[in-house]
Amino acid sequence: MRHGEPDLPGSELDASTTEETLRKENQALKRQIEQLKGTSHGGPSVKIWNPSNATIWSIVFLTAVLLVVAFLAGYIPLQKRRALIVAEAQQQGEALPRVEVVEVGRSSRSSEMELPGNIQAITEAPILARADGYLQRRMADIGDRVHSGQPLAEIEAPELDAQVQQAKANLQQAQAALDEALANYGQGKSTAELARVTAERWGRLVARGVVSKQENDQYQAQYQAQAANLQALEKAIAAQRSTVSAAEANLARLEKLQSYLVVKAPFDGVITLRNVDAGVLVNAGNTLLFRIAQTATLRTYVNVPQANAGSIRPGQTAHLSVSNLPGREFTGAVARTANALDPNSRTLLVEVHVPNADGALLPGMYARVDLSSTRTNPPTLIPSEALIVRADGARVAMVRSDHTVHLQPIQIGRDYGDRIEVSGGLKEGDIIIPNPGDAAREGLKIDPVSLAEKATPHPAGSGAGK
Repeated sequence: MRHGEPDLPGSELDASTTEETLRKENQALKRQIEQLKGTSHGGPSVKIWNPSNATIWSIVFLTAVLLVVAFLAGYIPLQKRRALIVAEAQQQGEALPRVEVVEVGRSSRSSEMELPGNIQAITEAPILARADGYLQRRMADIGDRVHSGQPLAEIEAPELDAQVQQAKANLQQAQAALDEALANYGQGKSTAELARVTAERWGRLVARGVVSKQENDQYQAQYQAQAANLQALEKAIAAQRSTVSAAEANLARLEKLQSYLVVKAPFDGVITLRNVDAGVLVNAGNTLLFRIAQTATLRTYVNVPQANAGSIRPGQTAHLSVSNLPGREFTGAVARTANALDPNSRTLLVEVHVPNADGALLPGMYARVDLSSTRTNPPTLIPSEALIVRADGARVAMVRSDHTVHLQPIQIGRDYGDRIEVSGGLKEGDIIIPNPGDAAREGLKIDPVSLAEKATPHPAGSGAGK
């Protein structure tokens, strides 16, 4: 109840008291009339009060005044109180709701990006047998560090040794046949030269008429036959030389194959797999003997999301950490990228090279790769509670300059959990509602209250907190 207003229950009590007084006066008048009637019928003589007209009008006027006073004292304050309550309710209904708002800022220029990666050897190769035989001796095992050209195993292949001996014999036969062809060529050349000289001599004699033409034709034919025989001997020499070359090539092939009986390491590395023991039958090209990996430098493959693919460049520094080596960080660099996104995962394959001189990292490890970089145009950043996800897409409740709410569509970037980067739809300095809830609707008029302003303490002496 406000100060100065009459107490409503007390006013109602005064009105009821006045009505009770008037009722008693009416009853007294009725009793007097009854007494007068009894006197006229022989009863005792009673003095009847006979008021004047002025008295009656005074009583009526007084009664009316009392009724008006009772009405004014009870009804009017009640109506005022009701009007005040209605006005206050209307004022509260028309008052704008006070809503907390924040200003949109930009994210950090440093792009923090930590992704999972798989560590692999930079070079890894299986070592298979190149010759059939039995494994005679094994000279390396799992975990051994080997150097390029170091013997790893020996294979025993008697059949191959016999083939080498046969190839050598075939080469000697071909060489002997070539020597024989050369000798025949020398003999044929001498015979052909003699036939030429004889044919020339008989030709001069037949010109002088000393000998007959028949005898000259015989010697000329012999010369032609010896010349043709000489050409045949030259062809035979070429054929024998080809045979010798084929025999030499076959022998070289078998000797090269025989050199594969000693299995050697193709490069410096670590034996990561040993698949055979001594006495095992191995087949050329099918039996896996060892697997070797080069671990001085390791490579890690990372799948970078499409939103961050544009910030990855070859030569960019990367930091690796593994769970089994807490507190230790390994520094590497981006060697290359696929320059194309995987259509299934929409990610960019990135290869990171990491030096591993002490061998602390092992191929097959799971690592966390930090590819943080500096962004020239960082996106805007909003609280995750400000995001409104509906059927028509992601939106935020943005407050316009006229203090009305607008559900602004946005494009979501990276999600940090409590914060979200916005790649499109907002700009730095926009005002949004950090926690809109379901009440936020398009065109709602609000009274924005900044969180920074709300957090400002009240000055001393103010009524806050009293």
